[in-house]
Amino acid sequence: MKIIDLSKPIQYNKTDPWFMKVKIKHKPHRKAKWLIRVLGLPFKLFPKGFVGWADDTIQKMGVHATTHIDAPWHYAPTCNGKKAKTIDEVPLDWCFGDGIVIDMTHKADFDPITVSDITQFLETNKLSIQPGMIVLIKTGRDAFNGTKDFHKIGTGMSAEATEWLIDQGIKVMGIDAWGWDLPLPYMMKKAKETGNSELFWEAHLVGKNKEYCHMEQLVNLDALPYTGFKIAVFPLKIVGASAAPARVVAMME
Repeated sequence: MKIIDLSKPIQYNKTDPWFMKVKIKHKPHRKAKWLIRVLGLPFKLFPKGFVGWADDTIQKMGVHATTHIDAPWHYAPTCNGKKAKTIDEVPLDWCFGDGIVIDMTHKADFDPITVSDITQFLETNKLSIQPGMIVLIKTGRDAFNGTKDFHKIGTGMSAEATEWLIDQGIKVMGIDAWGWDLPLPYMMKKAKETGNSELFWEAHLVGKNKEYCHMEQLVNLDALPYTGFKIAVFPLKIVGASAAPARVVAMME
């Protein structure tokens, strides 16, 4: 079996904007050696060759800062009139299934992905979407992941395309851009220019009425065929959280 990693490394990156900064403190082996001595074990009773153990502390990392999966709770406190699921409440059987890549690398920055874009891709490549699949939207914008402008560029999903995927029986979908919608600064700018309150976060807000999860900041989708693989996207079990980092992997025989 071939396993392909679709998750970005979790590490400090000075070019990330402040809301994506990750800070991890790495503690060397020798620190633990002195801790054990202070706790009362004499050096002469340490195992031969023992130098202590390494340890690490995540000092700062938002649940949306790296490759992650958003829970329905992220979009709104309720979904279709009922309490929305937090990430620890998302059924794990949603998070494993047959994968399909929808190639949208031809889409220009700020040009939303439509139902027509998706159906035309499927027709051209003689593919179909089946209930329970995990749908991956490839935009190629992961090439900018780790740069200061990552969140300012790219295409994104329209509300209608998001709703259409949910209506096909899709519970989990994902994208290799910073966010599921068009870039946040662009959406804010257009909403202010037009006075249209429906422009902002339109794809996310589909989740107010239709239950689904999406992944953001996927990487390495170029390594996948369009179909013929499984996807696993198991989030950390953070109680009450709106999202969680996930190690997203594809598996092919």
